[in-house]
Amino acid sequence: MSDPDSEAEAALKEFVADADEAGTRLDQWLATRLAPDLSRSRVQALIRDGAVIVNDRPATEAKRKVAGGDRIAVAVPEPEPAEPQAEDIPLTILFEDDDLIVIDKPAGLVVHPGAGNWTGTLVNALIHHCGASLSGIGGVRRPGIVHRLDKDTSGVLVVAKNDRAHRALSEAFADHGRTGDLERAYDALVWGAPARMAGTIDAPLGRSGTDRTQRAVVRADREDARHAVTHFTVLERFGERPDGARPAMASLVECRLETGRTHQIRVHMAHIGHPLIGDRDYGRALFTKANKLAEPLGDLVRRFPRQALHARLLAFRHPSTDEVMRFEAPHPRDLAELVAGFRHWSGEAKT
Repeated sequence: MSDPDSEAEAALKEFVADADEAGTRLDQWLATRLAPDLSRSRVQALIRDGAVIVNDRPATEAKRKVAGGDRIAVAVPEPEPAEPQAEDIPLTILFEDDDLIVIDKPAGLVVHPGAGNWTGTLVNALIHHCGASLSGIGGVRRPGIVHRLDKDTSGVLVVAKNDRAHRALSEAFADHGRTGDLERAYDALVWGAPARMAGTIDAPLGRSGTDRTQRAVVRADREDARHAVTHFTVLERFGERPDGARPAMASLVECRLETGRTHQIRVHMAHIGHPLIGDRDYGRALFTKANKLAEPLGDLVRRFPRQALHARLLAFRHPSTDEVMRFEAPHPRDLAELVAGFRHWSGEAKT
C-alpha cells in the first residue's frame, strides 16, 4: 500500500471475480461491489494509490479488464471527517494581524489533514487559534494554507486569514519570486560537500518508479515531469582538511527555490550525491557514514529522527500594507545540536 500510516485505519475487503464478469473494467467492477460507500472516481483514486491488489500484485490501471477467478483485494479507508476540528495545539507565532499569521512550524507537525493524519495538524491548531477568520479558498481541510512544509521540515510558514490575502500570497508563491518580492531560504545539513561553493540544480521531478509517495529526477519528456530548479550555496564544510587530504564529511548548505515541487530540495541534493542527513527516503544509502564519525557525534547522527532541513527565511509583500516583510527562524534545538556537533568534530578532525 502507498501510505503505511493509513493501513491500520483501512478495512481490507476481498472478492473473487466470476467467469461471466470477465472483460469488465476493474474500476467499474469494484465500484459495483463497493456501492454505495465508494464512488467510481474514489475507486479510481484507490487504484492510483496502490490500494487495490489483483492476484497479489498492485493494480496500476483502472481500465484493466477483470478475468474470471481474479482475486481482488482493496484497502477501504475509514470515512473521512467532514471537516477538521479545532485542537489546542501550541503554536510559535512570529507575526499576526487581520490578514495573515506567520508561524515557526516545528518538525513533526503535519500542515493539513490527510490520510493517516486527520487530527493533530497545523490546520487543527489554526482553527482553534483563529476561529472562523481563516481563508476558505483552500477548502475545509486546507483553510488559509498557501504553501506547505513537509511534516519533518521545520521553519517559517505563512497562512492567510482572508480570501483577499490568500489570493495575493498564492500568486506570489506561484511566481516563486521571479517578478515579485517572495524570498525563501532553507538550511540543509548534507553528507559530503558539493564540488562548487555555489550552483544550480535544474532537473525535472516526477513520481518515483518504486514508491508513489516519493519523487525522483526523471526525463523531461515524461508525462509527469515537472520543471524544478534549486539554487544552493555551501555555508560550511565539516571535517575537511585545508590541504585537501581529507574531504568534507558533511556540509551546511543554503538552498533557495526557483520552483516549489514536492520534496524538491531533498531529491535534488540526493541527485547530486549529497542527500540530507537523517533523510530516510532519499539518503538511506549513506546512513552508515555515521559510523565513521567520532562519538558522541556518530550516535547523535544515528538518532537524529528526521531530514536535516529547516525553512530559515521567508520574505513576502504584505497583501494589504504593501510592505515587504521578512521573517527568520533560528535552527530548532535538534538541528542546532547536530550542527554544533559537526562544528566541534570538524575542529578536532583538522588537528
